[in-house]
Amino acid sequence: MTLGRLTGLIAFARAGSLGSYAAAARALGVTPSAISKSVQRLEQQLGVALFTRTTRSLTLTSEGRELHERALRLLHDAEEIGQVAVRARGQPTGNLRIAASLPIGMHVIAPMLPTFRARYPAVTIDLRLDDRHVDLIEEGIDVAIRIGDLADSRLLSRRLMAMHLCAYASPAYLAARGTPRHPEELAAHDTINLRYQSNGQMFRWPFRTGERVIEIVPAAAIVVDASEAALAAIVAGGGIGMAATFAAAAHVATGRLVPVLADFAVEGHAVTMLWPESRRANPAVKAFVAMLVETPPASD
Repeated sequence: MTLGRLTGLIAFARAGSLGSYAAAARALGVTPSAISKSVQRLEQQLGVALFTRTTRSLTLTSEGRELHERALRLLHDAEEIGQVAVRARGQPTGNLRIAASLPIGMHVIAPMLPTFRARYPAVTIDLRLDDRHVDLIEEGIDVAIRIGDLADSRLLSRRLMAMHLCAYASPAYLAARGTPRHPEELAAHDTINLRYQSNGQMFRWPFRTGERVIEIVPAAAIVVDASEAALAAIVAGGGIGMAATFAAAAHVATGRLVPVLADFAVEGHAVTMLWPESRRANPAVKAFVAMLVETPPASD
């Protein structure tokens, strides 16, 4: 079927239902002349007269009545395609690929996924946890939640929350070794530190003293390359360690961890959501971003 014949069938279906070329033109947003020419071309292609025309009326011929029912079904199917497209744009569906670091994924993203799925059951989730900065476009990631450097002109972004950092220890460790009152006293304590998997560097502990922020790399008794392992070692009494407040919050609430040097705690890098420009109109991405903005996780 040619485009011209399809256009003629649509014009014919509207004109036959509404009784005039003028009414069909108004319904389709074109001129009466365009409707008339489309119907005439269709009649020439089919070799039959579809309408009996007078100066005042437009009446279907016997052949026209039979073909009109079929043309109406075609028009209905075309309109249904448009409605399906509208529903697809408005209703989140499909697989949503999310990338985050392990602590962000475990403590911020994973706990809210059941609520998101209850609200949007047609969306499935693929959550990928990795401390490296994945290339969203190359790896087909829909949304990433990152800490720190976010420079990428291909991505859209929105700040999610501030990440606060604090030192922690178990009650048993503090009972046995005492509680430091100043960052300088950490040298006399066992400490647990994180080595970044991406570059092998040790995490520098930030503390605010007066108007400035100092950074310390303690001579750690235990070094791990995953933040959750560091947190587990702190809970187990291995020493004092630094953690994001959102990751330590549950342990503090149950008494397994105690903040240390809280008066010197600082705000770290912002936690930011990123998504490719190509996913701007994706309903599942829009819904996920909107939900996190609507109920942002507590940073303390």
